[in-house]
Amino acid sequence: MKHIFPSPLLRPALILLGLTLSLAGWDLARQVPGALWWQTLFSPNLDDVRQAVVHFSWLPRLMVTLLAGAALGLAGTLMQQVLRNPLASPTTLGVASGAQLALMMVTLFAPSWLLLGREWIAMAGGSLAMALVFALAWRRQLNPVVIVFAGLVINLYLAAISMGLLLFFQEELKGLLVWGSGSLAQNSWSGVSYLLPRLLVAGGLAAVLVRPLAVLELDDASARGLGVSLLQLRLAGLGLAVFVTACVVSVVGLIGFIGLAAPAMVRLLGIRRLGQRLLWGPILGALLLTATDLLLQTLSNVWPVLIPTGAMTALLGAPLLLWLIPRLALKSGAPKGASGLSVARHPAPTRLLTLLLLGLGLAIIGSLLVGQGMAGWSWPSWLRWQAQLEWRLPRTLAAGAAGVLLALAGTLLQRVSNNPMASPELLGVSGGTFMGVIATALLLPALPLPIMLLGGLLGAFACLLLLVLVNRKHGFQPERILLSGIAITALFEPLQAIALANGDMRVQQLLSWMSGSTYYVTLPVAYGLVALAVLMLAACLLISRWLDLLPMGSALATALGIRLNRAQLAILLLVAVLTASATLVVGPLSFVGLLAPHMAKLMGLVRARWHLLGAAASGALLMVSADWIGQQILFPQDVPVGLVSTLLGGAYFMWCLRRL
Repeated sequence: MKHIFPSPLLRPALILLGLTLSLAGWDLARQVPGALWWQTLFSPNLDDVRQAVVHFSWLPRLMVTLLAGAALGLAGTLMQQVLRNPLASPTTLGVASGAQLALMMVTLFAPSWLLLGREWIAMAGGSLAMALVFALAWRRQLNPVVIVFAGLVINLYLAAISMGLLLFFQEELKGLLVWGSGSLAQNSWSGVSYLLPRLLVAGGLAAVLVRPLAVLELDDASARGLGVSLLQLRLAGLGLAVFVTACVVSVVGLIGFIGLAAPAMVRLLGIRRLGQRLLWGPILGALLLTATDLLLQTLSNVWPVLIPTGAMTALLGAPLLLWLIPRLALKSGAPKGASGLSVARHPAPTRLLTLLLLGLGLAIIGSLLVGQGMAGWSWPSWLRWQAQLEWRLPRTLAAGAAGVLLALAGTLLQRVSNNPMASPELLGVSGGTFMGVIATALLLPALPLPIMLLGGLLGAFACLLLLVLVNRKHGFQPERILLSGIAITALFEPLQAIALANGDMRVQQLLSWMSGSTYYVTLPVAYGLVALAVLMLAACLLISRWLDLLPMGSALATALGIRLNRAQLAILLLVAVLTASATLVVGPLSFVGLLAPHMAKLMGLVRARWHLLGAAASGALLMVSADWIGQQILFPQDVPVGLVSTLLGGAYFMWCLRRL
C-alpha cells in the first residue's frame, strides 16, 4: 500500500480533497436543499429548475473539471519523464496554444473539418507546435533550458497570431473568447461522455508504458544497451501527452499550468518512482483544477466578475514557474552570453550611421507619400497629400519614436546582462507595463495619458525588481534571467483573457492597444513621444562608458571607478521609462527591443555609443516600416504595428534560437 499511497503525498492530497469537498458541498447546498441532493444528482425532477440546473450544468462541470485536471496532470508527467525536464508541460511547450490556434483557424476557414473530430484538429495543431519547439532545440540535443525557451516563445508567437484573428474576426470568434480562456461551464453531459473514455484509454496506455518509460531515467547509452528504441519510446510518450492535451483543449479551451503544477508538487514531495508519479500527477491535477474552479464559483457570488478558470490557473502557474526556475539545474547549452557574439568592428561607423539615417528618412517619406486608396496604389496630389498627412504623420512619428525607445531599452539590457537574447519583451518588462496600465484602469474611472504612463512605469519597474529578486542568488546568470522574464511575460496573457471575457466597454480599445495599434495616436502625443525619444537617447549616450565597462565584469568595472549599485539602478530606471513609454504606443509585444540591437551589432557597431545610435536608427526604421506594412497589406483593414513587428521579430528570435 505504501507504493500506492506514499506518506509524503497523503497530507497535501487530503487537504486538497477536503477543500474540494467543502467547496462543492457549500455550493451545492446553496442551490438545492440537502434532502434533495440524492434525487438531484441521480434522478432529477425536471419540473424543478434548481434540480435541472444542478444535474445538467453544475454536476457535469464538476466532472469535466476533474477529468480535465487529471488529463493535464497525466500529460505533464509524461512530458517531464520523456524530456527529462521538470519544466516541461503542455503550456510551456506550446502544445495547448497550438491546439487552440488550430481550432480557431478551422472554425473560421474550414468549419466542415470539425466533423472529423475536434480532438484530431487540436492534436494536429499541438503536434505542429511541439515539432517547431523540437526543431528550435534540436541542435542543442533537446537541452531542457533551450526547450523551455523555445516553448515559451512559441506560446507568445501563437498568442500574437490568435490576437490578430480576434482583431479581424471579432463577431465570428465572440463565442470563443470565454472558451479560449479556459471556461469549464457546461450545459449537458456531452463533455463528460467525450473526455471520460479518452482519458481511460490514455490512462491504460500510460500504464502499459510505465516500465519502458522508466528506462528513460538512465542516460541514452545505458538505455540503448538495454535494447530500448529511444526514438520510438519518446514519440509514443509525447504522442500520448499531445493527444490528451488536445482532447482537453477541444472541450474546455486553454487551461494553463495545471500540467506543470501537479507533477511539480509530486516531485517536490519526494516521489520519484514513475508509476507513483503517473498515478498521483493526475489525482493532484484533478484536485487542483477542481478546487480552483469551485473557489472561483464561490467568489463569483460575491464579486460579479467573470474569471475563466483557465486564465486563473495560468495566473497562479506563472509564479510557480518563477519559483521552480532557480531550482533548475542548468547545463551547457543555454543561450550564450554577449561574448559569444563576435563581430568585427566597422571601420567607418559615422558613414554607416549616416546611411541608416538616410534609409530612415526615405522610409518616413515613403510611408507618408505611398499608399493605397479606393482606386488602388497611387501617388497623391498636393491637396490630397495634405489631407492624408493629418492621420499618417502621427502614426509614423509615434511608430518611429517607439522603435527608438524599445531599441535603447534592448541595448541597455543586452549589454548590462551580457546576454544577446535579452529584450524588454522577453524579460517581462513590457508585460509589467501592461499589468500596471490594467491595474490603473481598474482603480480609476478616467485614464488620461500621464496616469497611464505612471501606471505603466510602476509596473515595469516592479517587474525589473522581481527579476532581480528571483535571480540574485544565482549571480544573474543570463539563461536564468531570460527564463524568468519569459515566465513573467506569461503572466499578462491570463489578464488579457480575463479582460476580453468580461466584455467591458473598454475591451475594443484595449484589444487594439494590446496588439500595438497606432490608430488612436494624436499629433501632440506623437510630438511628445519624439521629444522623449531624443531625450532618452541623450541620457543613454551619457552613460555609454558604463555600458562599455559593465559587460567586462563587476570586478573590472569597480576597479575603473564605477559604483555598481548606482549604475545598475540608474540603468533599470532608464529601461523602465523607455519600455513603459513605448508600450503605451505599440503594446506589450513587438520584439524590436531584441531585433534592433542585434542589427546594429551585426553591422559592426560594437562600442556602446555607436551601438546605441545604430540600434535607435534600426528600431525606428523597423517600426516605421512595420506600421506602413500594417496599413497596406490588408487594405482597407489595418494591421497594428505591434502585431506586424511581433510576427517579424518573433521569427527572427526563433532563428537566433535555432542557431545556438
